[in-house]
Amino acid sequence: MGSNNLVFLEVIEWFDDSGREMVHRIPEDGSGEIKLGAQLIVRESQAAVFFYNGKATDAFGGGRHTLTTANLPILTKILSLPWGFTSPLRAEVYFVNMKVFPDFKWGTRDPVAFKDAELGLVRLRAFGMVNVRVLQPVLFINSLVGTQGVYTTEEVAEYLNRVIVSRFNDFMGEQLDSILDLPQQYDALSEGLKERLREDFSRFGLGLQQLYINSITPPAEVQKAIDDKSRLAVFDDLNRLARMKAAMALEKAAENPGEAGAGMGMGFGLMMPAMFADALKQGDSMAAEPATCSDCRQTVPREARFCPHCGHHLVVFLQCPHCGKNLPPHAKFCSRCGQPVQQGKLAVKCSHCGAENLPQATYCNQCGEKL
Repeated sequence: MGSNNLVFLEVIEWFDDSGREMVHRIPEDGSGEIKLGAQLIVRESQAAVFFYNGKATDAFGGGRHTLTTANLPILTKILSLPWGFTSPLRAEVYFVNMKVFPDFKWGTRDPVAFKDAELGLVRLRAFGMVNVRVLQPVLFINSLVGTQGVYTTEEVAEYLNRVIVSRFNDFMGEQLDSILDLPQQYDALSEGLKERLREDFSRFGLGLQQLYINSITPPAEVQKAIDDKSRLAVFDDLNRLARMKAAMALEKAAENPGEAGAGMGMGFGLMMPAMFADALKQGDSMAAEPATCSDCRQTVPREARFCPHCGHHLVVFLQCPHCGKNLPPHAKFCSRCGQPVQQGKLAVKCSHCGAENLPQATYCNQCGEKL
């Protein structure tokens, strides 16, 4: 122990008792120092990312690792300093949980502004869930911990929620003229928003498995207008009204204990195994999703560090915010498009109301105007 009561770490490991923690920092309060030759124990569902001088420098998969210059090249540079051989290493290790996180809730903390073609400015609330998993642990740490300064699960969830809400607002402005047409647009909005967010999430090293919109709630007076329009639409279409009456009659027949009701009940019972089989099949396909090279898009082994088809480095450190090209650590310009690689927190300020929005936002969350 030194005069500052620092802890010299010799064995570094982490076990998530809660099952809900996405990333965990060792040492937790940043006051410890890692001893040269320390043992790093990584479980199969984890990746350990070595973090030094504000940057993630390498990642370790499952197993037991000894932190030496042989398997961590950054140590060679650090130990070449005059005091390197006598002072423990002031660095951190971030354990990243690589499992799928289901039911990751998102929602609007404050109503977002939507410019309706018929109703004018309407403030909407929206809620839903996403299933996410970490695909590139080094990029995940560099893009969120290194530039945004977040490392707890709550902070990660809060930041991703901002991204989802911002893109939801953009997508609504681009795809929907009026929320009077909202009831028949839920599925299309959910699917379109998921595809839009996959690119955003990939820039954080995350994979978006599923996205659900549970509700989009306008103010009470706007909801009443939607309900009135829905009723009028039903009575304007006599064929639709007739089909509705027929469906109600079938439902009433199914409730009767006679042969007709029994037949309908048996038919629904025969449908259930297929419904469960489809649900299980979707879950299996999600779990077995193969890894792909971000450059040539060929399937690669999950444990590979280089693509066997094109030789591209599979551990992503940074990505160009303009064209998405994978970049080496500390890059200042993109090797593909030549644009400068800006680090840190970026925001787009609305010229109408002055509110700050996320980078690449199209519509302002505060006033609904196009940025």
